[in-house]
Amino acid sequence: MCDNIACAAIAPPAAALSRRSLLRATAAAGITIAVGPGLCASPALAGESTIKSTHGSGFCNLNFFLASAMQLGKEDGLTMDFVLTPTFSDQVTFLGTGQVDAGLMPYTSFIALYDAGAPVKIVAGGGIEGCVIVAQPGLDSPEKLRGKTLGTFQLDTLEVLPYDWLKKHGIPFKDVTVRYMGSTPEAVEAFKAGALDWICTIEPYGTALVNDVKGAVKLSDGTDIYGSGYTDCVLAVRSDLITQNPAGLKAMIKAMMKAQYIAETEEQKALDILVGPFYKTSMENARLAHGKQPSVVDARNQTQFILDRTDSLVEMGYIKKKPGRDSIDWTLLEAVIAENPEMYGKLKYKSAA
Repeated sequence: MCDNIACAAIAPPAAALSRRSLLRATAAAGITIAVGPGLCASPALAGESTIKSTHGSGFCNLNFFLASAMQLGKEDGLTMDFVLTPTFSDQVTFLGTGQVDAGLMPYTSFIALYDAGAPVKIVAGGGIEGCVIVAQPGLDSPEKLRGKTLGTFQLDTLEVLPYDWLKKHGIPFKDVTVRYMGSTPEAVEAFKAGALDWICTIEPYGTALVNDVKGAVKLSDGTDIYGSGYTDCVLAVRSDLITQNPAGLKAMIKAMMKAQYIAETEEQKALDILVGPFYKTSMENARLAHGKQPSVVDARNQTQFILDRTDSLVEMGYIKKKPGRDSIDWTLLEAVIAENPEMYGKLKYKSAA
């Protein structure tokens, strides 16, 4: 459970860390999760130059992955340490319970953690667009999905997108069967095996499924309901990290900006490093998909979009109280931008000045 965590010996059982059970309980019953120190002492808060983080699996994580793989924060005294987790659900729960300092996660998962009482804040962006709804051959309209099985992840943008998409087309979410998956590879293989009728996934896996499953239908890439440039994942951190280790956090954000520039100007170099270790797909599929989900650090122009998605989470019964603007803190992101104007100016994707 706690690979790469110093106090692995005192890790709680899997049931105690299940994001599914934790967040489902908090959403349904208003239970508050622990907000004190985590189960492990945080190295970043102990004055060391290491920040422990969890992550997702899509191209929205590309800057995060590349910054870690190349240790782009080294010149600023930072080591990025990824903590391995058994399932996708645990990636989020580790941040909520204080076992890691930071996490690159769907903004919907962050909102649920925040609503549950976890001391967390959004401090930077992850990626834009790239959420894809793919269906089996012949399932080419919303009406044909009634009674069909959707593969997704609970409290994820990949659950909210199908909810919003069906709602737009007049189909109640209750009219489909939802199967919550443990990981992206599991979901992809289940779709390929025909165990799922339709799936909401991320790049590069959306492109891979359309290419690899003969007759598969891409029903939506999210832009038809959210518009171009919508955000998917965000960098969320424990709130005390902002005040107790601002230099380390700024170094992480700066490293992610460096990674973004490499990905935008040396795509093949980035893919050579990441395809295989981080992305389980072919190089061909990765090249085709890369431009469909750019990884973008400066997500300030997505502030209102993130807050507006809380409406769907309330309708779905996941949260009772919408988070306010204070759940998002761009202060250190803006400091990095101000301190590195030349680097920031070279980035292709960023918020309008």
